[in-house]
Amino acid sequence: MAKCVTVAIAGLGSRGKEAYAKCAHLFPDRMKIVAVADIVPEKVENAAKEYHIPPEMCFESAEKMLERERLADVLFVCTLDRQHYPHAIPALKKGYHLLLEKPISPDLSECREIAETAQKYDRKVVVCHVLRYTPFYQKVKEIIDSGILGRVMHIEAVENVGYWHQAHSFVRGNWRNDRESPMILQKSCHDMDLLLWLSGKHCARVSSFGSLGWFKPENAPEGSAERCLDCGAREKCPYDAQKIYMTGKHGALSGYTGWPLDVLAQNPTPEKIKKALEEGPYGRCVYRCDNNVVDHQVVNLCYEDGATASFTMCAFNSGMSRTISVLGAMGELHGDMATETISYGPFGEERKTVDLRLESEDLTGHGGGDTRLIADLLDLLSGGKGSSLTEIGQSVESHFVALAAERSRLNGGEAIDMQAFSQAVK
Repeated sequence: MAKCVTVAIAGLGSRGKEAYAKCAHLFPDRMKIVAVADIVPEKVENAAKEYHIPPEMCFESAEKMLERERLADVLFVCTLDRQHYPHAIPALKKGYHLLLEKPISPDLSECREIAETAQKYDRKVVVCHVLRYTPFYQKVKEIIDSGILGRVMHIEAVENVGYWHQAHSFVRGNWRNDRESPMILQKSCHDMDLLLWLSGKHCARVSSFGSLGWFKPENAPEGSAERCLDCGAREKCPYDAQKIYMTGKHGALSGYTGWPLDVLAQNPTPEKIKKALEEGPYGRCVYRCDNNVVDHQVVNLCYEDGATASFTMCAFNSGMSRTISVLGAMGELHGDMATETISYGPFGEERKTVDLRLESEDLTGHGGGDTRLIADLLDLLSGGKGSSLTEIGQSVESHFVALAAERSRLNGGEAIDMQAFSQAVK
C-alpha cells in the first residue's frame, strides 16, 4: 500500500484552503494534513476543526511554523508571492519537500536559489502550474506530439481574465500592485509555461506591449464615490461591488459561500459581506484604488528554431476563459477551454472534434488541474521516484520569459534576448 503523505500548509487563502487542502477529503488514505499556519486566526481555527489538527500544530504564521523542526513530509507554500522565498528556503533546509504556489518568486535570483537549494538538499519542489494537468491541455499536447500537425510554426493563445475577476484580484485585491508581482507573472506565468511546454521549444527572444488603460481616476463616471455602496453611478456600472458580491449570481444573497466571497469574509453571510464592502478593500470604487498592474497586454515569443507564439491577456470580457490555436506546417488545432472542445486535423481533411466533457469526470478547479496536480504530487512523494510535470527545474523558464516580457513592456516593446537576460540574473 502506498504511503500516506503528511502535509503542512502555510497560507490558508483560496488556493491553500480550497484548491489544495480539500484534496485531503478526496484522497483520505494518501494525504493527511497535520499542521497549518495563517495570520488570520479564524482561518486556522476552521482548518483545525475540519482536518482534526491539534492546537500545538496550529500556528499564527508560516514563520512560527518554521521555527519548529520538520512537521510533515511536504509543506504547501501558499502565502503571498513575495513570501515564497523566505518560506521556501528554510523549509527546504529543514527537510520538507514543497508544493509551491505560482509564481515561484517575482525575483529571478530567488527563483534560481530555490531551485539550487532543492537540488542541494535533494528535495522535490513542485510548482503549481496546474494547467499542465488539465485534460484540455494534456489533449492539446498529445495532438501536437503525435506529429499530425507537422512542425509547429505558430501558437496563438488568449487569456480572458473576466471583467469582475480583474476588478476582484487585480484592482481591489491582493495582486493589484506590482509591488507584489507584475500581472504577466502573477496571472499569466501559467500561459508562458504552456507556450514552452506545449511547443517543446525554448524561447530565444520576447517582446511585449500593454498598459493600465481603464481602471484609473480619470475614467470614473460622474456621480461616483470612493465606495460602491455610496455611489450614485453604480446602477450602470458593471464593476459595482454590490452586484458582484451581493446581488449577482454568485452573490451572498443567493446563498453562495465560495470564492470569491470567502476572500472577503470567513464563512460568508450577507451581513459579513455587507460589512466587508463598507469597510474593506473590496468595496472600493475600481477607479479609485491603488492599483497599477496592466489590464491588457500582448506578448510575442520567438523560439530558438524561428517558430513564433503570441499571447493576449485582457480584462475586458464577460467570462474567464482561455483559447488556443496551434498552426503547424501540415495542419492546425483550435481549442476553447470554456467549452472543453478541441478541433484539429491535417490540411485538406475533415477536422476531428474532441469534447472533453464527454471524456473526463471532473473538470472543476482549473479545468480539473488542481486535483490532478495533487494526485501526481502524492504519487511522487509516496514512492519517492519519478518526477512531476511541474518540478521547479521545468518551471523556472516561464518566469524568466514573463519577467523579460515585463521588461520589454516597460521599455516600449524592446525585444529582449533571453540568453542575455538569463545570464544577467545573479
